[in-house]
Amino acid sequence: MVTASDERLVTPERPTQMGTGPEREFTVKARTQTQLVLRRFFAHKLAVGSLVVFVVLLVLSLLGQRFWKYKYGVPDTNSLSQPPSGEHPLGTGDLGEDGLAQLLRGAQRSMQISLLVMVMQTATATLVGAVAGYFRGWVDAVLMRLVDLLLTLPGLALLIVLASRIQAGWIGVAFVIAFLGWAPDSRVVRGVFLSLREKEYVEAARALGARDRRIIVRHLLPNSLGVIIVNATLALATAILAEAALSYLGFGVQAPETSLGKLISDAQGAVDTRPWLFYFPGVVIILIALTVNFIGDGLRDAFDPTQTRVRA
Repeated sequence: MVTASDERLVTPERPTQMGTGPEREFTVKARTQTQLVLRRFFAHKLAVGSLVVFVVLLVLSLLGQRFWKYKYGVPDTNSLSQPPSGEHPLGTGDLGEDGLAQLLRGAQRSMQISLLVMVMQTATATLVGAVAGYFRGWVDAVLMRLVDLLLTLPGLALLIVLASRIQAGWIGVAFVIAFLGWAPDSRVVRGVFLSLREKEYVEAARALGARDRRIIVRHLLPNSLGVIIVNATLALATAILAEAALSYLGFGVQAPETSLGKLISDAQGAVDTRPWLFYFPGVVIILIALTVNFIGDGLRDAFDPTQTRVRA
């Protein structure tokens, strides 16, 4: 038999904790989807560390030239082919050009190209994949055959041919890389849209008279944002390597401009006598590519609804 005093002990309005003293009330705070994603991402230590390194590299490449005493294209005639020192931390070249000034300018151009490629490639892949996956039918067939055609072309060879014929500076190099890089990402976005278009909330939106454009923009795009963001980070890593390869082969950024790939190309003949001119740009390329890939891994885990790295 349960007495009145026993009932007070099991009353659900005021749950208690054994051995903690007075009764306490417990509240549950709901988290938004953005909070859950950030929580999972910041639990990925390698991704967070990579993000810090990438931000430092990005700031240095875009703003570092303003604060360094030596400027790109202005040689120090008193220091020709000098190894790294306190005055020139990354050494100097044949004409006395400061290695750090050269590296900052090259990193700036490489970053600008990669960021522009990321924006153009992600936008094109998202548009094509969304339209093909949502409308299906002949629209899907035409767009996917175009994607298949691009995927069958030899990438590096076509990059060289197009880059050699486009004389638009570093912007032209970015357009060429983006033009040949969006096809695989569009297939991924298409697959996501094919799955999402069959969801109940999409059917409900159609039943309420929502137009296709509104369904795509207001319902499907937000739910595919995780895949799109991960694709964007991978596009950035791929672009930095593609630009370096083109410039190294002499078909990318041209003088008087420079980039990380061009710095390596210019210094390949002096790799034994002045290795600082060759290896420092290569290290920066590796750091950018690795950090962006690790950031992409962290974002993929954060946007994965089945992720159990952190109990949210």
